[in-house]
Amino acid sequence: MTTDPAPAGRADEQHAQEHRTDENRTDDVRTSGAHRDGVAADDPHAATEARLHAVAAAFADVPGVVLPSAGRRHFGTATLRVHGRIAAFTPGAHLVVKLPRDRVAGLVASGAGLPFPDDRPPMREWVQVVSDDPGVWHGVVAEALAFVGG
Repeated sequence: MTTDPAPAGRADEQHAQEHRTDENRTDDVRTSGAHRDGVAADDPHAATEARLHAVAAAFADVPGVVLPSAGRRHFGTATLRVHGRIAAFTPGAHLVVKLPRDRVAGLVASGAGLPFPDDRPPMREWVQVVSDDPGVWHGVVAEALAFVGG
């Protein structure tokens, strides 16, 4: 038994209707919950990632830097890269940066940093930055870019 193909143009019409429906959805992060700068207030990862985008913009003119908005995602989040290597990313509620192991140890010892990752033995050159202050982030991102970009 064969069926008649859909009338010409029907598939295009259906696709257009689905596209219009997707544009008007209200159940995604961009349009749900309370907002600040287009980020849902109840999504700490989205807020952390948005903060990285804002801080990273200051380094747009540094040779070799690929901003989170321009690069590919890694670990399920945006990454700040220099010369193709990851310098900073936001896998959760904290900024994670790559720094010399002595600097990482100092940040952890002072309470300004946490070992990364949480769920297995820490990586010696990666640290979670406890502060969410953009000024603090700017400083450690600058350090990370210098270290990774070498």
